[in-house]
Amino acid sequence: MRLAALFLVGLALTLTLSPAVREHSWAVTYRWIHWIGLAVWFLLFSLLHQRTMRLIPERDPFLLPIAAVMTGWGLMEIWRMTSTFGLRQTIWLAISLLAVWAGLRIPDALQLLRRYKYIWLTSGLLLTGLTFFFGTYPEGAGSGPRLWLGCCGVYFQPSEPLKLLLIVYLAAYLADNLHLRASVIQLITPTLILAGLALVLLVAQRDLGTATQFIFLYIIVLYIATGRPRVLVLAALAVGLAAIGGYFSFDVVRLRIDAWLNPWLDPSGRSYQIVQSLLAISAGDILGSGLGLGNPSLVPVAHSDFIYSAIAEESGLVGSLGLILLLGLLALRGLRAALHAPDAYQRYLAAGLTAYLVSQSILIIGGNLRLLPLTGVTLPFVSYGGSSLLISCISLLILLLISNQPDEEPALVPNPRPYVFLGAILLAGLGLAGLFSGWWGVVRGPDLLGRNDNPRRAVADRYVRRGALLDRQGLALNATSGEKPGEYSRVNLYPPLSPVVGYTHPIYGLAGLESSQDPYLRGLKGNPAILVAWHQILFSQPPQGLDLRLSLDLNIQRQVDLLLGDHQGAVVLLNPETGEILAMASHPYFDPNHLDQNWNQLIKDPSAPLVNRVTLGQYPPGAALGPFLLAESLVENKTPNLPAGLVANGSCALVPDHEPATWAEAVSLGCSAPLASLGEQLGPDRLGQLFERLGFYSSPDVPLHTAAASPRQPIHNVRQAAQGQGDLSVSPIQMALAAASLGSSGQRPAPRLVIAMDTPDEGWKILPPFTKPADAFPSGSLEGILQGMNPDSQMTWESTALARTGDQKTVTWYLTGTLPRWQGAPLTLVVLLEENNPAVARSIGHAIIQDVLHP
Repeated sequence: MRLAALFLVGLALTLTLSPAVREHSWAVTYRWIHWIGLAVWFLLFSLLHQRTMRLIPERDPFLLPIAAVMTGWGLMEIWRMTSTFGLRQTIWLAISLLAVWAGLRIPDALQLLRRYKYIWLTSGLLLTGLTFFFGTYPEGAGSGPRLWLGCCGVYFQPSEPLKLLLIVYLAAYLADNLHLRASVIQLITPTLILAGLALVLLVAQRDLGTATQFIFLYIIVLYIATGRPRVLVLAALAVGLAAIGGYFSFDVVRLRIDAWLNPWLDPSGRSYQIVQSLLAISAGDILGSGLGLGNPSLVPVAHSDFIYSAIAEESGLVGSLGLILLLGLLALRGLRAALHAPDAYQRYLAAGLTAYLVSQSILIIGGNLRLLPLTGVTLPFVSYGGSSLLISCISLLILLLISNQPDEEPALVPNPRPYVFLGAILLAGLGLAGLFSGWWGVVRGPDLLGRNDNPRRAVADRYVRRGALLDRQGLALNATSGEKPGEYSRVNLYPPLSPVVGYTHPIYGLAGLESSQDPYLRGLKGNPAILVAWHQILFSQPPQGLDLRLSLDLNIQRQVDLLLGDHQGAVVLLNPETGEILAMASHPYFDPNHLDQNWNQLIKDPSAPLVNRVTLGQYPPGAALGPFLLAESLVENKTPNLPAGLVANGSCALVPDHEPATWAEAVSLGCSAPLASLGEQLGPDRLGQLFERLGFYSSPDVPLHTAAASPRQPIHNVRQAAQGQGDLSVSPIQMALAAASLGSSGQRPAPRLVIAMDTPDEGWKILPPFTKPADAFPSGSLEGILQGMNPDSQMTWESTALARTGDQKTVTWYLTGTLPRWQGAPLTLVVLLEENNPAVARSIGHAIIQDVLHP
């Protein structure tokens, strides 16, 4: 009991100091109100301990301390989440312990239960039946099942004492009638009638968790009394049939089993509770966050149904296993009391109560861990709930009275095998709960915590400054506002870049660079490992995040977005030598600062503003393949004669005043008909090799979500493939990197978007690209081709093309870039418009290039 008191004082002190730890400051408002609960716990358990020592000196010395630790632990966790429920639980704790206090003084209390077994069970059934007429839900009418009686803040759930009364009835009835040596059917028929009536009531109330446990308790007590294994076999069949029938008869059963089998199908809907429970357990890791430093309230009903996940988050695997060991010790001591009981009635009663307390614990812990489907029962002694706490304490009283037997006079048990079997079942269930706790908390923990629907990262961002995303000049794009911990919030300072930089949101998760660079921005990567570990241990928070510098130029980006305007499409501007992306525009875009107000509208918008078209858009290349096919054919010396009449047959995207005189001019104008001839000259194998060297069969290595690249497969229709209307689809970023190879002496660059991080010890540190450049064409073979594609300019080449999508819509490509001999900073630009408008695409491209080359 002293150890229990020291443990709870430690929890209370931790909870008191937690605001200072969370906010990294002593100038905070400390938490004191939970000490009321601790004072009540300490006073009443101290008095109860003294009373048991005096009145039942031969009691089991472990039972009361086990209950004391569990009730106090649960009480502190409830106070931590909500002071209102904490105060209510404290009142119920006082009532429950006073009931135990009074029960110790009742003469022949156990015999009183035995003598009036029918009255007790009938009273329980009547109370349960009253919920059909006067039932309510403590959180408000219409918001939950009407399983409670009461009003004005005081409620009682009749199904809780019904489980205890069933055990009392079965123990007394079987002890009184088993000696008659009747057949099993004759023996259990009266019990089946009463137990069946109770089950009908529970099923009609949709209290299926209690009904499940009711069946289990009935089977266990019957098996303990008869010792016949066939009871277990028949019971297993009955439970299996009931589960199948419940799945097809009750929506709530079907939803819970589906969520249990695969919670990842709908993690934000019907599986939200179980997914958040697993995330809470994962967040606890080995040592936990510390009481008051986790976020258990992110799990719905964490103070009741999911209090185990709350304890696991704030006490870690160590705390979880500690609680499971307490339950294991309770199982052993309860069964020990049963084996040492003086008569069959007390043996059955002790074994049944032990099975009740431990099996219900396994049921709800298993639901929290996805070991079992959710049932909605409480964790005895620990969960919030006056009815549950009172009945748990009365069960404790009965076990204390039964265990009050001298050790030197053990009772003779005719057949101890059922008790051993029951103990094995309970300990195996607890063992599995411990294994699953380790699986989710340690083994799978890092993967789960990295999920975008983990809201704990957003909570941490409120207390720890997240790193900023800066452009290449140091101008902020996404940054953290707020003056002190607890007030931090993420702000997007340039919404047109939202498809690229993304967002971080407690409900909608992360996207864009905020997602891919989250380890740097949260300080988990880039900081010294010892610093990260120290902050996790001391504060359960990451260290301050690192600022990241992007290759984007905000001044250029503004001009690009202005020129793209209301056109639906994408623009990519990059340096073909370094691979640095200078501008990346996707229109339409969204405002990350107003996701709460606009989310439903955004996800239903047919123009898909949440999609980054640069990396996720997939379009047929059409005649935009012309520059690459021409370059490849010249390298192979396989260029055929240019067909005549291209303007007349409407083959070109742009219609000039005269017929194209050269291949370069035809390609620049986006003439698709002659590309078929180039494809036939190259052949299917050479064409496939070209597409592979251009990167069309692989997703580009950029720190953003990218669409799956077109798989390489045999080209059967060469003419169609050469005209860009086959199975090949490319994203604007793929097209830009391929076009960059024309302006960088044939080498396709490695793309770079995040170029440096600001480390605490070394300052700005350059980040290497993910991949290395790749050869697309032989060096020095492209100058003449590119010059011919824009003979009026000494600086750039260009090509405008159209492509037909699978849904018979037309998109426009515009490719341009500086010539290899250009002495300034080299550029490659790709414009994609989801419309048939070559003139506009070309004018946008011209304006961007002119603004960048001649600012």
